[in-house]
Amino acid sequence: MKPADTPLIAQRYLGETRAFLRTLVEINSFTENSAGVRAVAERIAAQFAALGFGAGFHAASNPRHGPHLFLQRAGLTDGAAIALISHLDTVFPAEEEARYDFRYRESGRRIYGPGTNDIKGGTAMIWLTLQVLRQLAPEWFDRVNWFVLHNACEEVISDDFRRICVEHLPHETLACLIFEADGGGDDDFSLVASRKGRAVFRVEVEGRASHAGTQHRSGVNAIVHLAKLIGGLDAQTDYAAEATVNVGTISGGTVVNRVPHAACAELELRAFDPAVFAAKRAAILGLSRADALPRVDVRVLDETPPWPRNDRTDALHRLWDEAASALGFSLRREDRGGLSDGNVIWDLWPTLDGLGPRGENSHCSEQSADGLKEQEWADAASFAPKAALNAHAILRLLA
Repeated sequence: MKPADTPLIAQRYLGETRAFLRTLVEINSFTENSAGVRAVAERIAAQFAALGFGAGFHAASNPRHGPHLFLQRAGLTDGAAIALISHLDTVFPAEEEARYDFRYRESGRRIYGPGTNDIKGGTAMIWLTLQVLRQLAPEWFDRVNWFVLHNACEEVISDDFRRICVEHLPHETLACLIFEADGGGDDDFSLVASRKGRAVFRVEVEGRASHAGTQHRSGVNAIVHLAKLIGGLDAQTDYAAEATVNVGTISGGTVVNRVPHAACAELELRAFDPAVFAAKRAAILGLSRADALPRVDVRVLDETPPWPRNDRTDALHRLWDEAASALGFSLRREDRGGLSDGNVIWDLWPTLDGLGPRGENSHCSEQSADGLKEQEWADAASFAPKAALNAHAILRLLA
C-alpha cells in the first residue's frame, strides 16, 4: 500500500472515533471530580479492550483525584515497547459547562466541547492510530508491547505520574508519545519538541502596623514594600531568553485607617533553558530577608522542570518529519510554553508531544455572538491524516 493511501484506512474508523470522543466529552472529568475521572477511565478501558488491552487502575496520591489508567496489551512482556500518553482530567467544573452551554457540538470541521482539544481528542487519536497500525502492519501491531497511559490529574501536574511510569514502563521503552493537541494551521501539522518549566512562588512581606492618622511615621507599610518588589520581579521577564515572570495575585492590609502589617503575592516563572530557569529561580528566592523590617519570605509552592531541546526528542521528530514528507504533509517543530507530562518523563525515555488532532482554545468555555469569545474545539478534518502520519512514523521507529 502506498503511503498516500493510509489516510483512507483512518477514514474507515472516523465514525467510531467521533462516537468514542463524544462519549468522553459528555462525561465531566474536572480534575477534582474523582467520580467523573474514573468514569472516563472506565469508558476508555472498554474502548481499548477490543484491541486486546487490559486495564489497571492506580490510585492518585491526592485522594481528591481519580485513578490513573494504565493499559497494556494482554500477554506481551517482551519485544519493543512504546508508550502512548494522554490524560483523563479537564479544567472545567460541571457548573461552568452548564453556565456556558459547553457541550459536544459539531459545526463544520469543528468539534466543540470540554476536552475535545485538551485532551480527549488526543485519546481518540491514540485509538485511531492503533487501528491504522493494526490494518497497515498487523505483524508489528501484534509484536509490539504497547502501553497506553492516562494521567488522572495532569492539569495540576502530579508527582505520582512519573513514579507510575517508572514502575511500569520497561527501561528500554523506545518512545513516550504524548497526544496533546497539534498547534498547526489548516494545511500543516506541528509537533512539540520542548516545553517551558514552571515554578510558582509565594512572596510574603511583614511590616509593622500603626494608626494611619496619628502614628503613620512609626508604621512599616507591607503593601508599599511589596509593590516595590513586584517591579523587580516583573523585570525578571526576559523575552530574548524566553523567560517570563507573571505576578498573578496580590493581597494585603485590612482597613484603610491602619498601616498594613502584611501583604503577599503569588507569581510564576517559566523558561525553556534549565540554566536560565535556575538563575531566575535563584534571583527570586534571593529576595528573602529576615534581619530587619520589612521582612520578606519567598517560598516555592510548586515546581515542574523545563523539558529542553535534546537529541532523543530531535531523533523522534526527524522520523515524523520523514513520514510527513512521504505522505505529502507539511510538519513544523514547536516549542510550547505550557506544561505536559513530557516535562516529567523526557529525561527517562525519548519523548515527543503534540501527536493529537489540530484544534484551538484549550481551557476556554465561554462563547459570544460577536465571535470574540469561542469555546475549545478540535479539527475533525485533522484526525485521519494525523493518525496516518503517526502510524507511518511509528513504523519508521520500529524498523
